[in-house]
Amino acid sequence: MGKRIIQQARGHGSLTYRSPGHRFVAKPMHRSLDDKEVKGVVNGIVRDIIKCPGHYAPLAKILYEDNKTGYILAPDGLKIKQEISSGSLAAVISGNTLPLKNIPEGVSIYNIENQPGDCGKFVRTSGVFAKIISKIKGKIVVKLPSKKNKEFSPECRATIGIISGSGRTEKPMFKAGNSYFKMRVRNKLYPRTAAGAMNATDHPFGSGRGGPTYGGRSSSIAPKNAPPGRKVGMIRPKRTGRRR
Repeated sequence: MGKRIIQQARGHGSLTYRSPGHRFVAKPMHRSLDDKEVKGVVNGIVRDIIKCPGHYAPLAKILYEDNKTGYILAPDGLKIKQEISSGSLAAVISGNTLPLKNIPEGVSIYNIENQPGDCGKFVRTSGVFAKIISKIKGKIVVKLPSKKNKEFSPECRATIGIISGSGRTEKPMFKAGNSYFKMRVRNKLYPRTAAGAMNATDHPFGSGRGGPTYGGRSSSIAPKNAPPGRKVGMIRPKRTGRRR
């Protein structure tokens, strides 16, 4: 139908949708997995705590004993010059990174690996944490911030504690301008025009006619054979009924 849907606009890669890479100081992650961590422990010192514009949570700059520098998501209570550890023999205290099999049930954790050695994929935003609820044969069951339970390999690593910055959402925005800059720094489109407020040439729901269903149709579900530019709003399921 000739209408640019948002997925097509993002794929074009204009400045509106391009991620501002210069706002990301570093990528916070676990230390690369090696024999020192598998068989023992690697210690490090917190050199600095950084406010990174591209992340909701502050970052901690770590200097490890092998003279390598890394960045982690700073937990609550972390201080400069504090010593942290990473490895299977590390103590279960805030800021340390251990395999899930060595962490007791009920302890708050974050930055959980999806596969052993991938340096952390789950529970990474400010103020969140997960908890180990059970350990079964070859699996660790973790309750995520979404209240869903997910199984992980016992060898996956996680950091002890709660990510700092928990009060970020408590301060109101007050003005649309504040929301605009909040979205802009993280490559989010704002403000976003409602479909029913557009012209008919810009969106299938445009023109303002048709009442709450938009577009003058009794339902906003697109036909099964509709082109990509028409499939907006409520998308019909690929199949219905009981599987046979």
